Amino acid sequence: MAFFLQASNWGLQTFLGRCFLFQPASTCQKSLALMVHLLSRDQVKGLPFTTSSQSAVPQDLKGVHMLHKSRSGSRDGKKEKRKERSREEDKEKSLMSPFSAGAAKQRSVSQQTPTSMRLPRLSKKDDIQPPEKPLNAEEWQEWRTRLEHLTDFENVMLHQMIKYESSIDVAKSLMADVVLRNGEVKYNLLLGYLILCVQQKQVAEIFDIYDIMKLRFKTLDPGGYSLLIRGLSDTERWREAILLLKEIRKVTPPSKGNYGYCIKGALNNQDVQLALEVYHEMVAENVMPPLDVLQAFFDTCKGTQDDKLKKELLDMLLCFRENQVYPNEALMQSIKLWFESVPGEKWTGRLTSIENGWGCPVCNQVLETIELSKKEYNILKKKIMKNVMQGSDIFKKTTPQLFDVVSYFAQQNLRLLVLGRKHLKDFQSWKWNAMTAMQGKVDFFFTENISQDDPFLVYATLHSGNHSKFVTRDLLRDHKACLPESIQQLFFKWQRGHQLMPFSSRTKKISFAPILSYDTVVQTTGDTWHIPYDDHLVERYSYEVPRKWLCLQRK
Repeated sequence: MAFFLQASNWGLQTFLGRCFLFQPASTCQKSLALMVHLLSRDQVKGLPFTTSSQSAVPQDLKGVHMLHKSRSGSRDGKKEKRKERSREEDKEKSLMSPFSAGAAKQRSVSQQTPTSMRLPRLSKKDDIQPPEKPLNAEEWQEWRTRLEHLTDFENVMLHQMIKYESSIDVAKSLMADVVLRNGEVKYNLLLGYLILCVQQKQVAEIFDIYDIMKLRFKTLDPGGYSLLIRGLSDTERWREAILLLKEIRKVTPPSKGNYGYCIKGALNNQDVQLALEVYHEMVAENVMPPLDVLQAFFDTCKGTQDDKLKKELLDMLLCFRENQVYPNEALMQSIKLWFESVPGEKWTGRLTSIENGWGCPVCNQVLETIELSKKEYNILKKKIMKNVMQGSDIFKKTTPQLFDVVSYFAQQNLRLLVLGRKHLKDFQSWKWNAMTAMQGKVDFFFTENISQDDPFLVYATLHSGNHSKFVTRDLLRDHKACLPESIQQLFFKWQRGHQLMPFSSRTKKISFAPILSYDTVVQTTGDTWHIPYDDHLVERYSYEVPRKWLCLQRK
């Protein structure tokens, strides 16, 4: 195992705002059962990095000082209780991977500004409340007079009706007044009225507006088509929504919502074949179906004996894998019930959590490793060199807590490379004795102050081999964004398997979240399926993975 440390990007207020530990590997050092690799100084010089001067090589650190402040704790009873609570919180954090669902929320809560320090929000100006009952022409004129400052009275009023979900009869009275005044209803106003009708599922009104639009307008804008598709898909005229899907293609590529409503319309009317045709067209356009659409497939097809249809549904699960999509609880339950409903196959599903081990606690199946294959690793390494090394990053200050982190890993007899900017040599708060103690266990590599050190960091880790690890609180989303979309999932997988993240310990003790050994994706052996899903009680960010799993076994 090997580590690197980047020392230039540390938040001043947040413990270890950003730090990185790596170690390229060549020569070996062994302590007990732990094999540790270290890149020699000549090899550091040989890294394919380019900088504007000779500062990007290992430097002599004589004269560099580090300040390591000792802290004294209070003996007060209340403070001891707070410390105990902090220890419990730290213990909970230490068991959670930084990429597990809810980890980011937990970090944000622990770093929240105290309520007394938050600025109050300014109140918004009150909105216009639409009428509560239908009005005649005279009454609408009174409203216009009272709100004469509005330049577009009808559209503003209709917008407020949509917002407050006014009775459809109130909106009808407004439309009737517009026809009396102007002789017709303009497209934008008609579209607003359609929004309200679709919102309230006023089927008869949706049909009327659709028929009016077909007569008056040769083509519609994407918003008009989308509203009509949504409104018609849940009615007896659902097939006309499929026709509108073809029309919208003449204007713009259909959205996932357009496809989704058409699919659900077909499934609600038991036309599974048509629903699959639309689904395949959708996937061919690289549009991932919404979760409720996929749930509709599994709900509609329960108990099926059609082998082709079963294969279609299993392929949908593999599509989750390829696109790193995670079901919500509702979809997960539908998948479970579908498996258990397949005649003669005797599937059973159970819910479980898989923390820091390798196997499922229900069936003991070993899950797929988080490690990249040799082919995947080489692809990612090349893309990082091409795309990320030319990226940009933000300069932040260094804090004395660097010594604490380096010491933490040095005590494990690991060799480290500290990657930082040239200014680090002149940081006068470094304590000489501390730096001297580090000399035997750490190599240092400095770039120019104006250089972009994060790309060096990412590439150095990959260049060192698949065994190298790094430590940072930065989620590297900027670097991930530099990569082609097809490589971003590969980068995220590598990141989850190699990044150690320090968390803020209120007891001042350095702790690191674990690296999960398994990959959090849908996986199958044929007789088992393991499907990670989102717990509705846990808020998961896009850069996190679920902690809950559905285990399915065929007996």
